[in-house]
Formats: sequence, C-alpha cells, structure tokens
Amino acid sequence: MMTEDQQLAARITALTRDLMMIRSTDLHPDERQRCFQFIENHLEAIPDVRIDCYESNGFQSLVAMPEGLTRPQVLLCGHIDVIEHSDVAVYRGQVEDGRIIGPGAGDMKGADAIMIELFRQLQRDLPGCPVGIALTSDEEIGGENGVRYLFEEVGLECARAIIPDGGSLNDVTTDEKGIIHLRVSIEGKAGHAARPWLAENAVEKLISRLARLRDHFADTRGDGSNGNWFPTCAVTKVSTPNEAINRIPGEAEALLDLRFPPPYTVERMLAEVRQVLGMEVAMDPIICAEPTHLAPDPLFCQITEEVTGKKVSLTKASGGSDARFICQEGTPVMLSRPEVGRLHAADEWIDIASMITYYQICEKYIRTITSR
Repeated sequence: MMTEDQQLAARITALTRDLMMIRSTDLHPDERQRCFQFIENHLEAIPDVRIDCYESNGFQSLVAMPEGLTRPQVLLCGHIDVIEHSDVAVYRGQVEDGRIIGPGAGDMKGADAIMIELFRQLQRDLPGCPVGIALTSDEEIGGENGVRYLFEEVGLECARAIIPDGGSLNDVTTDEKGIIHLRVSIEGKAGHAARPWLAENAVEKLISRLARLRDHFADTRGDGSNGNWFPTCAVTKVSTPNEAINRIPGEAEALLDLRFPPPYTVERMLAEVRQVLGMEVAMDPIICAEPTHLAPDPLFCQITEEVTGKKVSLTKASGGSDARFICQEGTPVMLSRPEVGRLHAADEWIDIASMITYYQICEKYIRTITSR
C-alpha cells in the first residue's frame, strides 16, 4: 500500500507529465490555450473557487482563488510557456532515476503541478483558504503580457507571493540582476560576393563592434571576489535579410541579452552600450527591467530549514523572473524551487523527491501564515 507521500508523488508526477505533453511555446498559441484549458479542467471541480481568464496581445493568463477573495495572503505564481525545440518528440516526460526528464520539467511545469495540487488540496481541506494561483504564458519572453499585465493593468494584488522559478530547495533568492533585451543594427552597402571591394559588408561592420562590446564587458568582471555579481552581455542572434549566398549584405542586426546588478541601471547600461558601439549602430530596446530585491519572508526560510534539516542560503541570481513585477511595491516574494537541471535543454529534469519536499515547505508555510 502506498504512503501519503508516495501517493502525492504519483499525482504530481502524472500531472507534470501531462502538462509537458502540451507544446506550449511562444510559437504555438493554440497549444498554450490547450494547456490553460487542461489546467482549468483540474481547478473547476473545486467548490467555491472562481477562475478568471485574461488575454493580452495573444497571451493568456489564469487566476484562481476562493469566491469573494480579492487579495490573497499567499499567491502561487508560475508560467506554462516553455522553450521551443525543433524535435516535437522531445515534448514528453520520461521518468528515470527519480527524475522527470524533458522540456519544461524544471522550468516550470513540474513546479506548476506542485502549485496546482497544493492549491486544490488546501481548498479542499480549508474551504476559503486565502490563497490564490496565477499562471501566465509569456515569462520566457519577458512577462509583459503575463504577470506585469495582471498586476499593473488588471489590478491583481497579494500580501506575498511564492514563485518556484529560481534558486533551489535551500537556496532562496534575495536579488536578481536587471535585464535588457536589445536589438542593434547597422547599414553597409550591398554588393556581389565576387566583388567585395565594391561593397561594404554590414555583417563584418557589426561583428567588429560586437567584439568591442565583448571586450568592454570582460573588463567589468573585476577580480572575481563578487562571484558572478557583475554586468554581462551575450550576443544571442546575428542575422541579415540575405537569401542568396553570393550577396554581400547591406544590413545586419543582432540581439543582445544584458544582465546587470546594482549600482548599474537600465539608463547607465544603455549609455555604456551606445558609447562602445558608436552612433552608427541603431539600438532598439525590447525589454528593460531594473535590478530587483525580492525581500523573502524570514518565516519561509525558517520553515525551509525545518522541513529539509539544512541551512538556507540567501543567494543572488544572474537570471530574472516574473518576481520583478510583484515586488515593486515591497511585496515579499519567495523564489526557490525543487532540484532541477539542464534548463532549456531537451533533457531538462526535475527531481521527484525534492518536488515532494518543496510541496511540504510551501504547505507548512501557507498553513502557518493563514492560521494567524
């Protein structure tokens, strides 16, 4: 006969694998919608729970909480969108060596399954428990039409939020770097590849400037005493409108991902990039967000230590999350999660035993908070 923990693990594993089968990527809005419908089907059976669905620029969100509740004491917050992979066959969850493996397992359908199961169980055990759940579908591309939309335009509020999208079981994130997604472009003079002396290759011009940018940010790393807490710049895409191999491009663009801690700001980072690239390069910011302080509740850290028997480490993260849209008004955000690995790869994974431990941490924290 299965123990309660084994039954819980079986339910969460099954739900995670079901969610992973849905290819809810940026390029498949129909699959994102199907994923929300699947989740709504799970939540609508809970008595006296209101489910509100929203859409902003083609991206859906779902918010569920007890009828009559407008400001939950704890909001469970996650996203259902995952990274695009060309091989459709990888979108499935395989269980191997105590792990669920596949795209979305760790980021973050495994965590979504935990929150759905926890929300459902709390509402059954404690009808009207002042807890809500919010799921969005655009975190991987910035969260502007998801959590930002919900909090800044819909008017969603909460006393505190749990977002299992960073850190680890005993690593609770206190700070996240700021982020800028930036499109840069330059013009040259198109020509035939057989006569390059008559053209001005836009790709070569752009690459030479990107090399300057690489060297500039290499100089900001310091002596290593701050770990990874320094600004970075990654070139993630370089392209031209060329469709012929024998044509020298007259235009070229690149996409940049910049991350930066205080005292750097968006304004300072853009000014530095402009200075390094020069005025000939056009700059078009796509996403801009300042560094974030999450101010996690000390009680959450205390309960994490009680459940795991291990000390909590307060960490700073190079990555970003939707937490930045919630903590702007000083709302505490708890950012930790089960043990995960290989994020955004086809063999991404989440550890099942740690999923149960994380469930227990969140459950104990919520029951303590809501019983006061």
